[in-house]
Amino acid sequence: MQRRQFVARTLAATLLCGLAMDASAQTYPNQMVKFIIPFPPGGTLDAVGRSLAQKLGEQMGQTFIVENRPGANGTIGANAVAKANPDGYTLLFNASTFTSAPMTMKSVPYSVTKDFAPVALVAKAPLSVAINKNLPVTDIKSLIAHAKTVPGGLKFAIGSTGSAGHLSTELLRQAGNFDLMIVPYKGTGPAFQDLLGGVIDGFIDPIVGSLQFHKSGQLRVVAVTSEKRAVSLPDVPTVGETIPGYSFYSWYGLWAPARTPPEITQRLNAEVNKALAGPMRDKITQQGLEVTPGSQDDFLKFQAKEMARYQKVITEGKIHAD
Repeated sequence: MQRRQFVARTLAATLLCGLAMDASAQTYPNQMVKFIIPFPPGGTLDAVGRSLAQKLGEQMGQTFIVENRPGANGTIGANAVAKANPDGYTLLFNASTFTSAPMTMKSVPYSVTKDFAPVALVAKAPLSVAINKNLPVTDIKSLIAHAKTVPGGLKFAIGSTGSAGHLSTELLRQAGNFDLMIVPYKGTGPAFQDLLGGVIDGFIDPIVGSLQFHKSGQLRVVAVTSEKRAVSLPDVPTVGETIPGYSFYSWYGLWAPARTPPEITQRLNAEVNKALAGPMRDKITQQGLEVTPGSQDDFLKFQAKEMARYQKVITEGKIHAD
């Protein structure tokens, strides 16, 4: 009899919990929603995150705000979301560095795959291979040939260890079988200034950063890392036209803490897709990005595939954060 009563109480509690979750999902959101971006204000990631937060607020009739929590290569802000209440009111908007940087660090206080629920892939950013204009380089073939004549290798900037720019640079080095000297910078601004001044030789970063310098003739973009030629640089070939199979993107996505009710994450996914089908699509593409609507499952599979690629590049390149 006691066992039957225990089972009955357990089933009742489970049912009540399920009903409460359904009710909260149906009324979501009924209070302010926070997007945490784990990098300083400014830049493409911040701009896209703020645009998305504003659009979701308009669509869902609630306030969505952005809170920048920079530090420790993005891990401080990401950890705040990992430890947040899984109720859909604290979300992470981040770049692909979120999934790759931990592979280069000694320890991270969370697991990308266990502590987060992928909500939506928002956009992909093709990168540009930008070269100092005085180098005798006009394309990837001549870049590789010239690099092999430089003792110690050409000097290429990176924004942070494990970033998309870093990994795409390392993948190019591996695929082209030439030496590079990696020069870390704390921001894209100083890196571009040194590239323009000839202090460094190259920099692989999202197209939006180099586009105007290329058009003004201050530097030379010799290739883009996307699978197809970029709309903003139609005359510039892809790396893959010289090295078949090569492609690399930085990408931006939205994550929730693990154990967030699926009804809430599915609602958020649908709202993100709705936002990407409207005027926001033009705002994103004007920044040289590609919008990427899709389901949560699409995002989960994409993330897993990208992380496997990153691990291979990091292992072969023996990349680690200092």
